[in-house]
Amino acid sequence: MLYIMRHGKTEWNALSKLQGRTDIPLCDEGRMMAKEAAKEYASVNIDVCYCSPLQRAKETAQILLANRNVPIIIDERLIEMSFGEYEGSIDYLGPTDCPINVIFREPAKYKESIGGSETFDELFKRTGEFLEEVIEPELEARKDVLIVGHGAMNLSIICQRKNLPIEEFWSAGLSQCKMMEI
Repeated sequence: MLYIMRHGKTEWNALSKLQGRTDIPLCDEGRMMAKEAAKEYASVNIDVCYCSPLQRAKETAQILLANRNVPIIIDERLIEMSFGEYEGSIDYLGPTDCPINVIFREPAKYKESIGGSETFDELFKRTGEFLEEVIEPELEARKDVLIVGHGAMNLSIICQRKNLPIEEFWSAGLSQCKMMEI
């Protein structure tokens, strides 16, 4: 079985700032979310956890699996999507003319990097390789696998596993510290 989880809350989440690859830690509320998730998902079998290298995801995985003998393996391909120079922006979703809005409003039209951001093609390539090289063999070995990551990165995996078109990229959103079976 394959499970996926988004990291707990950070101060930037609370401020609605675009995080991307900026390495923001969990806030106290995020740590509490991870502790609650540990209780909520205590009965879910997990043989191995793969995790983003960013501290908010690593800390979430460590808290979630603290009382279990589950290896947490960091993989660089699970890092969040880069939003380039727009990381730290607050108005990225609002009714502004911020160029990065296209990623969120019309993902099918986002074809080229904006301000150093990662494209969907680049995101899907690295997460697709991870799925093929790491996850598929684990699932074939009948292991229960958890991926702890981020909003956009997780959605790229969900879209690939569920064969969703890019137009539906944001439709399968995953709340923080909630586990989804895919």
